[in-house]
Amino acid sequence: MALYPHRAARRNGDAEPRLLIIPGLHDSGPAHWQTWLEQQYRDAHRVRQRDFSHPELERWSERIQSRLENAGPGEWIAVAHSFGCLALAHHLHQHPDSPVREALFVAPAEPDKFGLAESLPHQRLGRPTALIASQNDPWMSAASALRWATRWGSSYSNIGLVGHINSESGFGPFPLAKRWVESARARAARERRPARASILEWSFSI
Repeated sequence: MALYPHRAARRNGDAEPRLLIIPGLHDSGPAHWQTWLEQQYRDAHRVRQRDFSHPELERWSERIQSRLENAGPGEWIAVAHSFGCLALAHHLHQHPDSPVREALFVAPAEPDKFGLAESLPHQRLGRPTALIASQNDPWMSAASALRWATRWGSSYSNIGLVGHINSESGFGPFPLAKRWVESARARAARERRPARASILEWSFSI
């Protein structure tokens, strides 16, 4: 069995993974780093909730699935913030065949603040993930962020005393997130290369 089953059902295998932006409560405004990151990629898509002021895990998770289905086949790299991280983790658990090949969780919201700890996965999410936390995030302690990263099998980075890693704490551009996206796309390109090379070698052997 493949370690990451979603890759076995890859569609449009030669296409570069698209970027999926998943904001948290109250959306990410024009000064937020998620908006900046979205503007760096022409193929980026944003998950838009019907009501960004009401954190409903099931509904937010369903909106991710709906956005992916409506966008058509192909792989994705997902970047979530705050409550959007919880929605993405729930989506990946509910849809192990999700076309999201890698995910970045930035400053997740504390599930216990919403009574959602038992509704979230407590095991690895079945694809490479990374979690970026803050030492003084009012929405989730660094210790809790490390616990959730460990449960989900995510690599973990604590970038210091930087609050909730949003526009209010000074994050307009966020080069670290863009570097992660570029690295994820490079990993996808390396995976595609052997398949293309084998086809080329086969054509020369005829």
